[in-house]
Amino acid sequence: MWKRDEAVRQPAQPAVPTNDVAAAAPAAAAQAVRPADTMKSQNARDVVNIGKSVVIKGELNGSEDLTIEGHVEGRIELRDHVLTIGPNGKIKAELFAKSVVVLGEVIGNVSASEKVDIRENGSVEGDITSPRVAIAEGAHFRGSVDMANKGGKAAAGPRPAESKPQPVTGPQPVAQQQPQQAQKVG
Repeated sequence: MWKRDEAVRQPAQPAVPTNDVAAAAPAAAAQAVRPADTMKSQNARDVVNIGKSVVIKGELNGSEDLTIEGHVEGRIELRDHVLTIGPNGKIKAELFAKSVVVLGEVIGNVSASEKVDIRENGSVEGDITSPRVAIAEGAHFRGSVDMANKGGKAAAGPRPAESKPQPVTGPQPVAQQQPQQAQKVG
């Protein structure tokens, strides 16, 4: 029967000081492991962190997921990636991302192609445009929500029938205009 340990054993090595052999073996093993680690990191999503002591004023664009713990003022655009505002994050900016998760404070409009998630203790003051919006209990939100789907139409139910304006032929007394309006509504 074949055993792996026997097949891996190498013939006796020439006389080399033991310190060099001991140092060479871990180095060779580390080199063999590095390509696998590199492949794993390439397959995993790249995430960039902005620490809580960092202050950015201006425009922030990127092609990686981003977590912000610091202060940003201006515009943040990550159209195909996830933007996370950490618990220490304070943002005064227009946000554009695939998905936005708010644990800190955002003042400005938020636009996401997939989802906006305001977690507990998160705060958003501004308008939200996204097909999916989640607001946790304990979160703060002040603004409007437009849940437009990818086609650009509202995700809500059918729209009310549009009323056509009636042509006005000339000045009419106020008493005559009111019954006409009542006919339109009823």
